[in-house]
Amino acid sequence: MEGNYQAWLWEKLGLKCIENLKKHGFDAHFTSSVLQAKTLVLGMISQFESFGFGGSDTTRAMGIMEELKAGGKTIYDHWQKGLDRETDLKIRRQQGSCDCFLCSANAVSATGEIVNVDGIGNRTNAMSFGPRKIVVIAGMNKVTHDLDSALKRVREVAGPMRAKSLSMATPCAETGICSDCNSPQRICRITTILHRKPILSDISVVLVAASLGF
Repeated sequence: MEGNYQAWLWEKLGLKCIENLKKHGFDAHFTSSVLQAKTLVLGMISQFESFGFGGSDTTRAMGIMEELKAGGKTIYDHWQKGLDRETDLKIRRQQGSCDCFLCSANAVSATGEIVNVDGIGNRTNAMSFGPRKIVVIAGMNKVTHDLDSALKRVREVAGPMRAKSLSMATPCAETGICSDCNSPQRICRITTILHRKPILSDISVVLVAASLGF
């Protein structure tokens, strides 16, 4: 029964979030499963030919990239193994000018804001302006009640977990607690808040009633 109550709570919070995202100009959707979300996203991006992927565990876990590759689409993925520095940088730049950019968010507030923190900026740049279409996919574990709690989630949950997953030599990767460090490997260097849909960008937000990513 506990799982049913969690699904109920996620749906109530998710629908409130969707309502406010729409008020802020975003094309927003709530989905009840990963499969439903994947089907929805693939349908909305089928007309595009080139795709960029931010450093997102969420989009990769859903198998969207594999579907696009199987369809002969061009993929710009800086997580490929064996890339030299110049190729890595080239791919990150291409993500900002591809047909469609897919990524997740570090937090989404139920009041309708999207919060992201980056170390390099290719994701935060591409998700605000550049690609013809931007799709943000987020599990309900990333939805908070307001902007303050969204920013708190980035510091206390997303940042430390992401640093740990990347094996970064940062205090939070050791202690699990943000210390606002000056570590050379600090990944929290750029904070963006999409308070409203950027004027010239086409952005869809897909919330999934599942725990996805960090």
